Amino acid sequence: MNTAATATSTGEAVQFWILGIVAVAGALATVLMKKSVHSALSLAGTMIVLAVFYLANGAYFLGIVQVVVYTGAIMMLFLFVVMLVGVTAADSLKETIRGQRWLAALCALGFGILLIAGIGNASLKEFAGLGRANSGGNVEGLAALIFTKYVFAFEITGALLITAAVGAMVLTHRERTEHAATQRELSERRVRTGRQVPPLPAPGVYARHNAVDVPGLLPDGTPSELTVNPTLRARGQIRDVSGAALQELAALEQRAQEWREHGRSEDAKGVGK
Repeated sequence: MNTAATATSTGEAVQFWILGIVAVAGALATVLMKKSVHSALSLAGTMIVLAVFYLANGAYFLGIVQVVVYTGAIMMLFLFVVMLVGVTAADSLKETIRGQRWLAALCALGFGILLIAGIGNASLKEFAGLGRANSGGNVEGLAALIFTKYVFAFEITGALLITAAVGAMVLTHRERTEHAATQRELSERRVRTGRQVPPLPAPGVYARHNAVDVPGLLPDGTPSELTVNPTLRARGQIRDVSGAALQELAALEQRAQEWREHGRSEDAKGVGK
């Protein structure tokens, strides 16, 4: 056996240990971070490191797919959902399913035992590499393996993914059992119940800011509770700019008054000449 072909070079060893530490740190941060956005970014870093491992081992197609599909598409979808839903640390962490932590611990223990058994039975005497699989090209070799040797596993995995997608759509779909109220019916209901008849004021009215988390100000300078979303109010994510807005308005009025007085004095000088 050729020991030169099976020995790991210094560069490969340094790359493995540095990137391995980064991947493990990102995986731990994904689980331990309190903010969901930070967890998603940590998971994206771990996926990028895995892509570098694929590229270093000659699996170029898997490395590109790891970056483009998982890191570039799926992780961005996660971040978009997190930003759209607005998950924060203030949300309730109460468990709705009893015993799910114990079940997760048992699953993690079983997976750890399988992982340790697989690593213990792995043979490190010979290094096969991907030279034979990539002899005709990496993409061609991967396609040949998927559609010949692993065709049943590939089809079963695809069927499971499709079933999961259809199940998610079925679970999230809500069948409407009542008649959808028209705009006229909603208006008549508001008039009968004495609710807000005209449309609600927009956020930031008279506050020199049109963000959704900035309450609008009434003519007397007090914030209006009708201009902000009740969800933001319950989470405490509303910015109170009433005092700052009043100061800005006062400064603007004073500046406008100064400009008016300056214009009057200039007009008076012109008339005198």
